[in-house]
Amino acid sequence: MWQAENVRDRLRALYPACDVQILGMTTRGDQILDRALSKVGGKGLFVKELEVAMEEGRADLAVHSLKDVPMELPEGFSLAAILEREDPRDAFVSNHFNTLAELPSGAIVGTSSLRRQALISARFPHLVIKPLRGNLDTRLRKLDEGEYAAIILAAAGLKRLGLPERIKAFLEPAESLPAAGQGAMAIEILSSRYDLISALAPLNDVLSSQAVLAERTVSKAFGGSCQIPLAAFAQIDNGNMYLRAMVATPDGSQSCKAEVHGKATDFEDLGMQVVASLRTQNADAILAVCRESEQA
Repeated sequence: MWQAENVRDRLRALYPACDVQILGMTTRGDQILDRALSKVGGKGLFVKELEVAMEEGRADLAVHSLKDVPMELPEGFSLAAILEREDPRDAFVSNHFNTLAELPSGAIVGTSSLRRQALISARFPHLVIKPLRGNLDTRLRKLDEGEYAAIILAAAGLKRLGLPERIKAFLEPAESLPAAGQGAMAIEILSSRYDLISALAPLNDVLSSQAVLAERTVSKAFGGSCQIPLAAFAQIDNGNMYLRAMVATPDGSQSCKAEVHGKATDFEDLGMQVVASLRTQNADAILAVCRESEQA
């Protein structure tokens, strides 16, 4: 809802004569909280109902966390704008510990992400990783009630909702490479709505778009979804892009990593270079193991 209100306010500022209203909806991804996303359908659970609302004419556009948007959009839909990215890092949240390294053996860490699970398990095999679902308030409540010694959340969500003080430590990309699109918001529309394409263009942030589209190129090549532990993160400085990616098994026992540098305008090509490098390191075989374990 914060994201929808943010876009509404930006559009009202751009077009004062335009009546911008929010159609509040609850998606399947919000409703199913007793199972991991990887077990119940993945990223599409957060967007399907919103797409139906656009098809039926009840909504003109939908605002998403980009990391929740499937790599392949349904036919007839497109992303009209990617807004300036918020902090893309993961955040360590705990009431009694300051870092992951401080957690004692057997401490329970909550996360909804197979990517985070793999990265934490590889570095701290003595910790216990358990699923954590629900909105931000629900996750923090479970931590406060003692179900977890610590939880890992997206820093962007905590900052946007005015809760930066809950962050005990930021996990830098070197230790916890973000998910593709993490921290970015995207606006989805019907591809036929050419009027909206031009109206939403001022909200598009070029650098954020280049970075997250490079990341999504990597994720798309491997069928990116909640079912696979995959990270992809691009940084841009003076027109140059530094793109890193990783795939791993959920327990972190097998992984491969790749990185490339190049012009930010070549974002798709850089993404495919990373894909090629990962594939020479048997990334497809690693991900096949992940999918087999999920099906089992």
